[in-house]
Amino acid sequence: MYKKQPGCELEKELFKNVFEKTPDYIKNLDLMNFDNEGEFMFTLKKEHLYPHSDENPEGLNLLEWFANYSKEAKVSTAGIRGPQNILYPQDTRFPINLVGIVLATLAKALVAREKYEGKQVVKLAGSEVRYNSDLYLDAIARIQAAQGIKTLTPKERKTIPIWLASFLAFKLDLVGGEYITSSHGISVKTATKDLNSQGSQYLPEESLEFVDKIQEIFDITESEGSYEIRISAKNDPLIDDSVMAKLNDGVDLYVEYLKSGVAQNLDSVKKMKSKLFIESVGGCAYRTLSRVLEKLEIQDKYIWNNTEEDPFFHSIGKYDTDPKGNKVFYDYSVDATVVAKRPNGERFFPVIESLHYDKVLADCPLGTIVLITDPDHDRLTVCQIEAIGNEPALDEYGISYIKLDESRILTIYSANQAFLMLMNYRVKQLKAHGTFKNHPRFMIKTTASALSWDEWAKTHKIKVVNVPVGFKEIANIMKKVELQIKNNPEKEVIVDDVFGNAINLGIQPRLIFGGEESGGMIMGSEDLIESLAGRKAIAMREKSATEAIIVASSLAAQLEEENKTLSEYLTEIFEENRIIAKFDVREDISYYNESEPDIEKLKLAKVEGEKQRTKNDLFYLSLAIAIREGIADVEAVKKVLNNAFAELDFDNLKSVKFVGDGTYLEFSDKYVEIRPSGTDAKTKAYAGGEDLEVIEKFSRVLGNYSGERTELHKELISNEFYENSKETALNYYLQFVEKDANNEEFVIPEYSF
Repeated sequence: MYKKQPGCELEKELFKNVFEKTPDYIKNLDLMNFDNEGEFMFTLKKEHLYPHSDENPEGLNLLEWFANYSKEAKVSTAGIRGPQNILYPQDTRFPINLVGIVLATLAKALVAREKYEGKQVVKLAGSEVRYNSDLYLDAIARIQAAQGIKTLTPKERKTIPIWLASFLAFKLDLVGGEYITSSHGISVKTATKDLNSQGSQYLPEESLEFVDKIQEIFDITESEGSYEIRISAKNDPLIDDSVMAKLNDGVDLYVEYLKSGVAQNLDSVKKMKSKLFIESVGGCAYRTLSRVLEKLEIQDKYIWNNTEEDPFFHSIGKYDTDPKGNKVFYDYSVDATVVAKRPNGERFFPVIESLHYDKVLADCPLGTIVLITDPDHDRLTVCQIEAIGNEPALDEYGISYIKLDESRILTIYSANQAFLMLMNYRVKQLKAHGTFKNHPRFMIKTTASALSWDEWAKTHKIKVVNVPVGFKEIANIMKKVELQIKNNPEKEVIVDDVFGNAINLGIQPRLIFGGEESGGMIMGSEDLIESLAGRKAIAMREKSATEAIIVASSLAAQLEEENKTLSEYLTEIFEENRIIAKFDVREDISYYNESEPDIEKLKLAKVEGEKQRTKNDLFYLSLAIAIREGIADVEAVKKVLNNAFAELDFDNLKSVKFVGDGTYLEFSDKYVEIRPSGTDAKTKAYAGGEDLEVIEKFSRVLGNYSGERTELHKELISNEFYENSKETALNYYLQFVEKDANNEEFVIPEYSF
């Protein structure tokens, strides 16, 4: 059972719900005891593969667990994630559980041993603050050690951010890493995010390698009746925290990297009179970011909130009623930009509201910039305290805000807005230093991100490469660019975007920005980044809130000097760059309550929700694939859509395209993307354009559509084509990923750290 005592009434209620909904046979499981610090064996039995019953009291139903796990591996955008039993982590009814992590770790270790036979494989393992992270980290390190793999961990296995694990996997030339997180997901969720030798998240084909290995283990278990898994001692010499201690957890190397890029000149930050407010949701950011700021000699420019590490995330995003007003524990996640509706229809920011900023920010002066980062410290939300009375100007440009008191409001910027400000500031900084012209510049963005980014980039002659959602997609383009630079340094670099356009990036291009609307970003450096063994990269492979915070701090210093607010700066950017698509929205549709403590109810609700999600997806996806296959044209699709949605106007629809993980509708004045979650019963509807009311209506109506096929839809798309469109789309996605892919084999170097 989880050993931490609940820290508040809400967490106590969560624990009580989980305890009551866990059957006795799960509570009494004693499969493997990691409190045993010595070496021991876990015997996987044939009985474990099948459901628990009176006839099979040792049943764990691992075959069903594996069927769902392998399905997610094919489509996962950010690690294979899901809810866990926070009190009883051996509960295999949940997608993430101790047995599953042991099996997946063993499978990855076996794949690595085969690939690098005769070599010393070195990987890194780290985590943030989620429930059972210390247990899972211990299991990963000890399983890997038992297979002869050296595992680097932070001193005393303390927390580090995901971007630091990714950075070190590349910088130290490791075979890869294991990181335990579920980003800004709800507290009961977790995941193992697999990092390859580039520090990038696994692509589906990499995940499938170890999924196939799990199948082999199950086949042996089935045929022979059992399979022995060795767990090494806790103090096995192959589990090494001395390297990370020597490297100060990699902080020194990372600061060196920042100084070669976004932290080249922080004099203006050092002269600031005001302080920036950092919200360390879950507390994980504090341990690393505070050391980075100290090394950069700007630590006195910040005040902090929630620095203590807490798997319940200080109750942030947690409520005792659901959106319909029912009395139940409900978790909105810790995504500060999430907008919800109260039972009376009023829109509000549940995560921001749960931060109690009316009290927490009471002593902060007007103009204070608030920087909110998530539990694994890779995403950033930017806010600012402004004076009441500014609302009309904010409304005009689609800037959200909440009331703090009778004289102050808090502006809340979407990542689309915040990152536009950061990239604009960065470009002006490079131009002022005379270095912008040294290289052709480009950016990589997800299709779901703002149209304003594309418009802004065009003004600054910056090429744009659009990719599917997920930072691994951004990293995949980086690697394609690097391969061409390496093989033909004097030739123009040309890569395809997910729309099917060939983008000429020029000779020796440099990344100005890589990011997505969900709050993750990275910026490239002027000189190629080198690993210790000499591998080169144009940018790091994971989004970093630390990098974003450094740029935001420099921008804050400039705005203080010019006596401007962020909202004034954003409106300046819109006007200077003649941006038309000023507005962007995202409609999040969840088809069930993720916080349901009864796993059987949760599974049933998720299955039903997935059916709704899939129907919604296939309605649009089949139209996009029909156009791509030449079965339909845009005019025919317009008729289908105008017929299905009488309240919307599709007359200026220009194209309907499959973009790797969703359907993108391009209009002459806006875009709408409908994207199903690949791993959950959710749909996201994104839109951007020049009329906020119009794009809100399109995203709401299309996102919430039942997916029921109309007669016109059936006339245009045959049942067989409709049923096969998902598989056809996956083949198109894989073609995009694999075209000009950088498949250079990783060579394990002679380590000297």
